[in-house]
Amino acid sequence: MRIYVDGKFYDEKTAKVSVFDHGLLYGDGIFEGIRAYHGRVFKLKEHIDRLFYSAKAILLQIPLSPAAVTDAVVETCRRNKIRDGYIRLVVTRGVGTLGLNPRGCKKPSVIIIAGKIQLYPEEYYRKGLEIITVPTVRNLHSALNPAIKSLNYLNNILAKIEANNAGCEEAIMMNAEGYVAECTGDNLFIIKGDRLMTPPLSAGALYGITRQVVMEIAAESGLQVSEPNLTRYDLFNAEECFVTGSAAELVPVVKIDGRVIGSGKPGPQTRKLMDRYHALTKLSGEPIYD
Repeated sequence: MRIYVDGKFYDEKTAKVSVFDHGLLYGDGIFEGIRAYHGRVFKLKEHIDRLFYSAKAILLQIPLSPAAVTDAVVETCRRNKIRDGYIRLVVTRGVGTLGLNPRGCKKPSVIIIAGKIQLYPEEYYRKGLEIITVPTVRNLHSALNPAIKSLNYLNNILAKIEANNAGCEEAIMMNAEGYVAECTGDNLFIIKGDRLMTPPLSAGALYGITRQVVMEIAAESGLQVSEPNLTRYDLFNAEECFVTGSAAELVPVVKIDGRVIGSGKPGPQTRKLMDRYHALTKLSGEPIYD
């Protein structure tokens, strides 16, 4: 594997960051998880746009232009002969002192890893997930805004630990007001009748790239798409439920907190959306190879 670090390519053993990098010391940095399908990087522009929005929010000056980041991602995929894979794009604050002050970090670092990933076993896409809600609430907008895709994922990890302790692969996080925010690494959707609903960004949901694609596909399919505040009661009484993410794609959910969702099997509308999403990934994206 060839890994991009600040304009150069290294193998896995020699690709390193400093122990003084504030991305390591304080989680001071941002990232994107991106998928490649059939020799194309899916929704690359949207991912890079979001990267730069996150950077602006934390006053992090990315040392490359959006076009240069695009070229670096594609070149990293090319050097690793990626046709179907996963790309992790990371920007750290860079090397600084042991102090907290980011002003001591003179040069941010850009790291790109392109390889393989399978977030969930194949059976979950066929049979569906059983998930739970957990006590750990989503970060407040006034504390660490969930819209920033930062390297500080401890909030999500604490919720993931609670899911693991309960024997589940994923967990639903509520916000401080008791409304559904998102899962530890995925956005959440429910279907009732001809309505597709997902928590609003204001509830603490990340602006998911896959989330947006699914909302567009659903609207084209005739579903009424809305973003209301949702409670656990709404989830329990949904006819269908699924989670979305760039790595996960669309994964059906069949049980929440012991309550069976719909028939207890992946629903027909969810299956249609999964098929349409996969069809879209075959047709669009930034070409890796000429």
